[in-house]
Amino acid sequence: MQKANINGKVWTFGKDIDTDLIIAARYLNTSVPEELAKHVMEDADPEFVSKMSAGDLIVAGENFGCGSSREHAPIALKAAGVAAVIAPTFARIFYRNAFNMGLPIFELAESSEINEGDEVTVNMDAGTVTNNTTNKTYSFTPIPAFMQELIDAGGLMNFAKNEIEGKK
Repeated sequence: MQKANINGKVWTFGKDIDTDLIIAARYLNTSVPEELAKHVMEDADPEFVSKMSAGDLIVAGENFGCGSSREHAPIALKAAGVAAVIAPTFARIFYRNAFNMGLPIFELAESSEINEGDEVTVNMDAGTVTNNTTNKTYSFTPIPAFMQELIDAGGLMNFAKNEIEGKK
């Protein structure tokens, strides 16, 4: 089954963006996605939520999502409308939590070549990120099929529910 491309405007962040920068601990008194979305990336860029639009992408440096192992981080990003995150590397627990929550993430060694404001297209089937602003295409290892099923279902809980109900 061919997956849809992800197209959007890029917002950039540096390396070692930890889960406290993604969603500060002071907001963890709720797990309501819409409430978390109001504060996503607030301590890294206080204006981020008001500047970005649903469907935009984050491109960051290495070790994105390091720090505490809270599921709130990918929930907040997804609820804010972030379509995907691209970085050279992700913290291991964030990587798994992102897929479990249905947030697509892509490991791209050349992510530093993509600038804020650039428009990109991610072709999940081909394993490419095309910077439409510079007309340069980069390759990444495509998401394994079983992990793509988690994304397509909207996360692990929806995937499990569909399996139990016999849906696919």
